[in-house]
Amino acid sequence: MSDNGAIIRMEGVSKAFGRTRALDGVNLAVQPGRIIGLLGSNGAGKSTLLRTIIGLYLPDQGKVETFGCLARDLTPKELARIGYVHQEGELLNWMTVGQLLRYVAAYYPNWNEHLERKYIADFGVDVKARVGTLSPGERQKVAILIAIGFEPELLILDEPASALDPIARARFLDLLLELIQTENRTILISSHILSDVEKVIDHVIIMDRGRIIHDTSFDDLREEYARVRLTALHGPLPAQLPFAGVVASQRNESEALLTLRGQSPQSIEETARSLDCKSEIQPLPLEDIYRLVVSEK
Repeated sequence: MSDNGAIIRMEGVSKAFGRTRALDGVNLAVQPGRIIGLLGSNGAGKSTLLRTIIGLYLPDQGKVETFGCLARDLTPKELARIGYVHQEGELLNWMTVGQLLRYVAAYYPNWNEHLERKYIADFGVDVKARVGTLSPGERQKVAILIAIGFEPELLILDEPASALDPIARARFLDLLLELIQTENRTILISSHILSDVEKVIDHVIIMDRGRIIHDTSFDDLREEYARVRLTALHGPLPAQLPFAGVVASQRNESEALLTLRGQSPQSIEETARSLDCKSEIQPLPLEDIYRLVVSEK
């Protein structure tokens, strides 16, 4: 990412917990107005990175700035621009949902009551239920509402949909697309459900062992890889298929399924024609791309 106009900047950031290095020399610049998918396996450093952005964790080395302020020095003014949902969903259990919403809303003059009412109706939130009696999925719905009700400029979501059922997840993704329509709003989402994430994101950050190994637009990442189904038109396929950038291959006498990296559709089609074959080019799902990126590092 370009550093110009970034709302989050990380320079040489490292963070360790005992002997575990959660962040290892991370450099990052997050631009406003994007939905960014933060991807990585358990222990890759995603949650540590997100918590460092808002000052919950302080780096051992390096510098973190959010909205132009050192993350360790964020004031209520900057924090009021940030919504944060983490997967544990810790809430005040002794309150009813309605009481909790009124308690939180009192701290935000710009709390959007119309958005609150719409969210409650769309997600079937029971405002009379006591928070401590809610299921994990219902708690997560409330946590999300608390994070978006004051319409933050930066919305940080750490596994926000992990406890939601498929219908609620679909509604949640629609909600993210609605929220990003506001100019310069930025959403940073970490999730293991990559089939959901790819429906909404426009930028991808991939982490592995505390490092950022890929930081690019989602369109560019999708164009980097392609799956090609090759069908021989006359006779068997040749023993050698002269495609460049092959990262995976399955074949029989008449068909082949290739995964290619860094090859244009034009070059793929030209090579297929030279082999007297029909080619069908398909985009790879994000989950497959993620596995390839990580395996190549």
